[in-house]
Amino acid sequence: MFGLLLAVVFGAAQYYLWKRLVRDTTRPGLARRVATVVFVVLYVLMMGAVAVSGTSNWFATALSWPGYVWLACVFYGAMVLGVLEVPRVLLVRAARGREVSVAVGPEVSEGIPEASAEPVPEAPGVDPGRRLFLARSLAVAGGVATAGVVGYGLSEGLGGPQLKRVPITLAKLDPRLNGYRIAVVSDIHLGPLLGRGHTERIVRLINEQQADLVAIVGDLVDGSVAELGEAASPLRDLVSTHGSFFVTGNHEYYSGAQEWLAEVERLGVNPLRNERLTIERGGAAFDLAGVNDVNGKSFDDAPDFARALDGRDTSRPVVLMAHQPVQAREAAKHGVDLQLSGHTHGGQMFPFHLVVGLQQPVRSGLEVIDGTQVYTTNGAGFWGPPVRVGAPPEVTVVELRHNFAG
Repeated sequence: MFGLLLAVVFGAAQYYLWKRLVRDTTRPGLARRVATVVFVVLYVLMMGAVAVSGTSNWFATALSWPGYVWLACVFYGAMVLGVLEVPRVLLVRAARGREVSVAVGPEVSEGIPEASAEPVPEAPGVDPGRRLFLARSLAVAGGVATAGVVGYGLSEGLGGPQLKRVPITLAKLDPRLNGYRIAVVSDIHLGPLLGRGHTERIVRLINEQQADLVAIVGDLVDGSVAELGEAASPLRDLVSTHGSFFVTGNHEYYSGAQEWLAEVERLGVNPLRNERLTIERGGAAFDLAGVNDVNGKSFDDAPDFARALDGRDTSRPVVLMAHQPVQAREAAKHGVDLQLSGHTHGGQMFPFHLVVGLQQPVRSGLEVIDGTQVYTTNGAGFWGPPVRVGAPPEVTVVELRHNFAG
């Protein structure tokens, strides 16, 4: 159903682009036919890229690069040309007004009574040559703007993740744990467009921070262990004082969650599957817990907050790893102090920022949900188009702080 909806929506958007960029800017003939064939081929590539999402091989890569880049072009092209409809209408009306004035003649414009004037000819439409010039001018403007936005988005999406530092005060944190640093990364999305090199630069950035603990909060992969095991292998080089930990995201369940849980464990990253452990430093401690993603319910691997959180020492804080921010509502019922999440990509491509709130309580950054602090990272990769606009990829170092004022 998702694929069908996407095919209809982007089919309509692509038809609109074809109308404005091809039909309106060319006369019937060879050029229009060739451009139309190109548009059809690009649409097939775009839908092919969507169809092979979740697989990672040479064929998926060959489809995904042109298909997903074109998807971004269609998305932003339709938006830009939609905005340009306003000046297009105004310019067409202005051109029609000038031609009507010329057709009526100076007598009427000078106020000579209608009875004494020559019969007024019927108002013509806009001259075809002028209309063609107008259509081509707006098409060029729209094309340049679209190329600029998509080009910028590609540089953001394919560039290295930014480092973000976020101090978070926990009321129960022992002062001996003040300054404890957790490197948080999510939505790495290894797949047909992101491979081993992507993992290596993330690992390198995290290791440079000399963090106390690494939290990978889901959506590591889009493909099987057989396809992406080598791409994920640099995770074995992660270095931190208390180790690296992992919880499932929704995409793990599309990619073979059980195999990936075994694989990340083999690489030295500890899966937290509805469980918790105690982290100690200098005689002080806090609890680190992890729950499965909500999509695990459809795979007999549902999140279980009671199993992960009940029976603990409530005098010390608990930090929960949970892929989706929406899980904070259940976490709050169990007294979670801080939840670390991803999933949203920060919206990834503006204006999707505006609709994330329909599903998730936090799009990006730190907020409080029902008394629980929730930090949501933009993630370090992308899904679908290799484009990010208004939501740069990131790795975050969360620094836990004691409330000395309290």
